[in-house]
Amino acid sequence: MNNIVTIENPKSPIAESYRNIRTNIEFSNIDKDLKTILFTSSQQNEGKTTIVSNLAVTFANLDKKVIIVDCDLRNPSVHKKFKIGNVYGVTDVLLEKKSFNSCVKETDVKNLDVITAGEIPFNPSEILSSKKMKEFINNLKEVYDYVFIDTPPIGIVTDAGILSTYSDGVAMVVGSGEVSIELAKVSVERLNKINANLIGVILNKFNIEGTNSQYGYYGMYYEEDNGSRLSRNKKNKRKKLNIFSKKK
Repeated sequence: MNNIVTIENPKSPIAESYRNIRTNIEFSNIDKDLKTILFTSSQQNEGKTTIVSNLAVTFANLDKKVIIVDCDLRNPSVHKKFKIGNVYGVTDVLLEKKSFNSCVKETDVKNLDVITAGEIPFNPSEILSSKKMKEFINNLKEVYDYVFIDTPPIGIVTDAGILSTYSDGVAMVVGSGEVSIELAKVSVERLNKINANLIGVILNKFNIEGTNSQYGYYGMYYEEDNGSRLSRNKKNKRKKLNIFSKKK
């Protein structure tokens, strides 16, 4: 596996951080049925696919049936994480070139399946906004406990916004020190405008104070009823940027 620490080193502090985020998502699921969770970011290379892959492993370890759907039809990378082929995938199912069963792939992790992007189309937005795509996601919800959707950055293209209308919740990945506050605000505003259910923001690549770790620390924000943002991770003593408050 390529940089999937929850498989390669499940007892590491970083793997524990992923389990903390899993707990946060479970808390978000108390009053709402969150089965389809979309992951996006403001720009490329913020670590979105790495986070999707690791979180999926932690949920599968709870004996939940999980599938990762690579809906980044512009720059797919889930197959690289799991070192599997990408000859056939989502686009081939939607275009009825292949059946779902012939495209879905089991991983080495029990309860975790992956369907890669497949052939890269010339019109990804049109494909993702089709009725077939919505039906595809709804059908997955009947089979799996959790459907994790990897998408392109919302700050660059509209694909994630389209898919958020089919999703129960959206998690925003922010690369610490890599994305401007302005772009992050624009990305969240785009999600708010389409009434996406933003369940949290994952701050990625955050260097813990007093360490030399370049990989960083994973934390997740959640929003109180009064609109204030808190971090559930008590280990993190450094203040994170409060840039994700929703407009009232």
